[in-house]
Amino acid sequence: QVQLVESGGGLVQAGGSLRLSCAASGSIRRINDMGWYRQAAGKQRELVAVISSDGRTNYADSVKGRFSISRDNAKNTVSLQLNSLKPEDTAVYYCYGEGVVDDSFFFPTIWGQGTQVTVSS
Repeated sequence: QVQLVESGGGLVQAGGSLRLSCAASGSIRRINDMGWYRQAAGKQRELVAVISSDGRTNYADSVKGRFSISRDNAKNTVSLQLNSLKPEDTAVYYCYGEGVVDDSFFFPTIWGQGTQVTVSS
């Protein structure tokens, strides 16, 4: 069974940095896009950053220049470096993988359990 497990959330002061990591487990053959969404209290989930299997990236306008996404295809991991954090970045951050293929199945989308990022002012 394929799972995504996040780590690295926490509490940080405004202007600080965090690094989120997400590891996919299982007999994975391929993952197309990997990325991060976030959901703040009382708001809809929004896309933060995405990276394709060949390394193309895309970011939400609100995080461009501050966040950086990377992945290791061999290890099936994706990371998100969060710099110059602002209180409005406070949210639960969810890792996801699209187009996941393991030894037996195709999964359109798989989600991690979420990790809390809290930025104090």
